[in-house]
Amino acid sequence: MEEIVKPLLAWYRKDHRVLPWRQQKNPYYIWISEIMLQQTRVEAVKPYFERFIQALPTVKDVAECPEEYLLKLWEGLGYYNRVRNIQKAAIQVQEQYEGQLPPDYEKLKALPGIGNYTAGAIASIAYDIPAPAVDGNVLRVYTRLLEDEEDILKQSVKTRVERELGKVIPKDSPGDFNQALMELGAMVCVPNGQPKCECCPLNQFCRAYSSGRQMELPIKKKKGKRRIEKKTILVIQDGERVAVSKRGSTGLLAGMYELPNLEGHRSEKEVLKWMTDGGMMPVRIQSVGEARHIFSHVEWDMRGYAIKVAALEESEQENLLFVEIEEAEKKYAIPAAFRAYTSYMNMRLGQESFSRENKIPEENGTGGNESENIKYNSSLL
Repeated sequence: MEEIVKPLLAWYRKDHRVLPWRQQKNPYYIWISEIMLQQTRVEAVKPYFERFIQALPTVKDVAECPEEYLLKLWEGLGYYNRVRNIQKAAIQVQEQYEGQLPPDYEKLKALPGIGNYTAGAIASIAYDIPAPAVDGNVLRVYTRLLEDEEDILKQSVKTRVERELGKVIPKDSPGDFNQALMELGAMVCVPNGQPKCECCPLNQFCRAYSSGRQMELPIKKKKGKRRIEKKTILVIQDGERVAVSKRGSTGLLAGMYELPNLEGHRSEKEVLKWMTDGGMMPVRIQSVGEARHIFSHVEWDMRGYAIKVAALEESEQENLLFVEIEEAEKKYAIPAAFRAYTSYMNMRLGQESFSRENKIPEENGTGGNESENIKYNSSLL
C-alpha cells in the first residue's frame, strides 16, 4: 500500500474533477457535500449543493432554518433524516464551537449524523488531519488492489481497512490522498461494469488486475428481500388546487408532505367511498397507472387515481391540506416516491421545481437518490 501513494497523488492532482465543494477548504461545504453524496451521483448533487449553500451559506443559517424549508431544500435527495441530523449537528456546532466545525476527528465524529467516513473527510480535506475516509469507492479500490475476499459489508472489514490506510496516509497531504482514492473508485475502478484498468495509475500494483479477478471483487453478501407495500395514491384536484397531507413524526419519510394515499390496491368504488365519507364531492375519477418506488428496505407498489372534485372545501379527512400547485412546489417538501403522480398534474419536485421558480434550464437533471428508483407503467404519465 505504501507504493501506491506517489502515483495515486500524481494522478489525482493532474486528472481530478473540478467540483464546487473542492474550490476551497471550507469545512462546512465539505460536510454538506459529503452528506449529499452518500448513495447519490456527483452530477445529481451539484445543483442541490449549490442551491443549499446559496440559501444557507453558514452553519448558523442551518441551525436557525425552519424545518419545512430545510426539507424543501433537500427535496429529491432522499434519506431526509440526514438533513435533520445536519440541523441537529449545526445547532450543536453553533452552541459548542461558535459556529465552526471543530478541527478534531473525534469531536467531529461525536456530532449527529457524522460517522467515521464523514469525520475523516472533513478532518483530512479541511484541516489536513491524517485521518482515513473509507467509503464504498475506497473499499472497492482497496479490495481489488490486495485481492481481498472479505465481505465489505462487515463493519470489522471497514475498520480493518481504516486501520491499514491510516498507516500509509501521507501526513503532508491527507486530504488529497483520501480524495484520490474516492476519485479513483468513482472514475476508474468503477462499481458497475468493467473497471478501466488499462488507464488506472495503480494497475501495476493491483493483484486483482494481475489475476484477472477485477469483476469478482469486492465481495458483498446478499441483502435480504425488501418488504413490498401496496398503496393507492390519490391525485385530488379542484382546478389548480391539489390535496396534500403531512406524514407522522416517526417512521419512513417522517414529517414530509405527500399525496393522500390508502393502504393496499383499492378499486374505484372503494376510493369514491373514501372520498364521500370524508365529505368531498368527486365528479370524475380515472386511473393514472401504476408505479414502483424502491427505498432501502421497502418497496412501494403503487396504483394511482386522478379525482376531480366539485370543490375542495374543509374535508372531514384528517390532515388534508388544499393548496395551489405553485404553492406546493415552493413550500411543501414532497418525496420523490410520488413523482409519477405529481408529474400527472404538472407539479415539479426537487431541483425541477427550483429550476422552474428561477427559470433555470434543467440541463443538470433532477437529481434523486440512486437507490430510490421510479418505474412508470402508464402512458398517461
